[in-house]
Amino acid sequence: MNCDIDGDMENQVEVEEKTRLINQVLELQHTLEDLSARVDAVKEENLKLKSENQVLGQYIENLMSASSVFQTTDTKSKRK
Repeated sequence: MNCDIDGDMENQVEVEEKTRLINQVLELQHTLEDLSARVDAVKEENLKLKSENQVLGQYIENLMSASSVFQTTDTKSKRK
């Protein structure tokens, strides 16, 4: 009878360990899903910001070309 009790205890410990590991795996899967979603959101935001930066860069370029302050000067004529 002692063997049966020891066997049952070992079996219960195994079941508890398996349950704990399964729960840990599920938690890690959810964490991975959350991280993947966050990466996707960051990629999307990054693309949006790149696009906005291109628009702003073009706008600044247009402003600089329209302003006489930023017009290129002939450096050879200044050296004479």
